[in-house]
Amino acid sequence: MNETMKHNVYPIFDKMMTRADKEQLLNQRGLMVWFTGLSGSGKSTIAIALERELHRRGLLCRILDGDNIRSGINNNLGFSEEDRVENIRRIAEVGKLFVDTGIITLAAFISPNNALRQMAAEIIGKEDFIEVYVSTPIEVCEQRDVKGLYARARRGEIKDFTGVSAPFEAPEHPDLSLDTSVLTLEESVGKLIELILKRNERKEI
Repeated sequence: MNETMKHNVYPIFDKMMTRADKEQLLNQRGLMVWFTGLSGSGKSTIAIALERELHRRGLLCRILDGDNIRSGINNNLGFSEEDRVENIRRIAEVGKLFVDTGIITLAAFISPNNALRQMAAEIIGKEDFIEVYVSTPIEVCEQRDVKGLYARARRGEIKDFTGVSAPFEAPEHPDLSLDTSVLTLEESVGKLIELILKRNERKEI
């Protein structure tokens, strides 16, 4: 946005109803649960199961998934370093809108390094940010290869593929680590529910 356009922007945040108003209406606290891990680690599978369990408990939530976002709001972005940063920045800004509306938001993105995840946490607010590392080993992820991406990457058909031709930086201090080669889906969801309820002002139903 150039300087001329900036002078014509008049935010109305001070006139809008507050986050506290929305959270009181929903009787819950907005949170961001940010799943990071390799392709095929189980991020989306866990997020989908967690969404259903939260819904069953009467807690409103929303999933933001990599493929869905790439086909919609971020469909003009590629996979260059700049585009990857912009991809996560937009996701974080959208996620903040949901969190500020009192919604428990589940974001499932590879987000392969600490700098990207740090940026997302700062945009959303670290007090509302739960980092979940789906730490499934790459050997297991590659065996699953549900989308056929690892095979294509090994053949050189996909450049800069995380875990094969591009690095993945494991989180330094995640709030929770889940290895889906060891934990069942139910066990993973159970650990997440326990963590979310500890951070949420609403008691378990």
